[in-house]
Amino acid sequence: MSFGGDDEYGHARSGRQGTRTRLPETESGAARSAPLRPGRNVLMVVGVVMLLIGAIAVATRAGEDDGRGGNSREQAQPTAPTGVKPVGSGADGIPAGFARTEQGAQSAAANYVVLLGGDGMYDDGRRARIIDAVYSPKVAAKRRDDINKVYGDSGFLGRIGLKEDGSAPRGMTFVSRVSPVGTNTLAFDDRTAKVEVWYSALFGLAGKDSENPVTEAWYTNTFDLEWVGGDWKIVDFEQVDGPAPVGRDQRASSAEEMADAVERFGGFTYAR
Repeated sequence: MSFGGDDEYGHARSGRQGTRTRLPETESGAARSAPLRPGRNVLMVVGVVMLLIGAIAVATRAGEDDGRGGNSREQAQPTAPTGVKPVGSGADGIPAGFARTEQGAQSAAANYVVLLGGDGMYDDGRRARIIDAVYSPKVAAKRRDDINKVYGDSGFLGRIGLKEDGSAPRGMTFVSRVSPVGTNTLAFDDRTAKVEVWYSALFGLAGKDSENPVTEAWYTNTFDLEWVGGDWKIVDFEQVDGPAPVGRDQRASSAEEMADAVERFGGFTYAR
């Protein structure tokens, strides 16, 4: 396919049983039926008091840190912000503004494979905006002409079950969606990058008596990117099949279930 073309996680419960400490009674207390053990009881009381003092000291120090801006606490947090601005969205919700870093190039490649493999490529207006957004200006015009020849070909559209305007027949839901699984940087500097994206793709028509039911396929795209105009842009790419996993023995969903899932679940913007 070209562009266009259980495990369950168990959550164990961990319980913690509290320890009840009986403090020694005062002289005014009830009479004891057993002799006191001063050594043991005193040690228990001292232990409890020391724990309370330690807790108060920690809380006080935390409050002081917060008053100074909380720097020491932030440094100790493994999920604290890195300071790298997340990817934003440009016109028409198309991701833009990737960082000029290796991770930024990976994020751009992952998002671009989603755009170029999505159903937006079958709409004339949206396709033009996607091409202008993801391709380098020096190749965008030629890519636009080549891509329009494919997606504007009524024979191609008819073979995949779409009408001449790229829309699905009545009662059908067109599915063309890509889900990146991972990326790999083959080369990188501050001006160019070569990034692989491994992904799965859903493609077909969901509906009663569909002759092109939704199927899954796996591909790897290798993108040549360049930094231009303050963002990563595609210069060229190539696509190969796989790696494809062994399919599980699962019941295939009905056309209605698949159409409902596509309408109910949205896609993602990928960032690192």
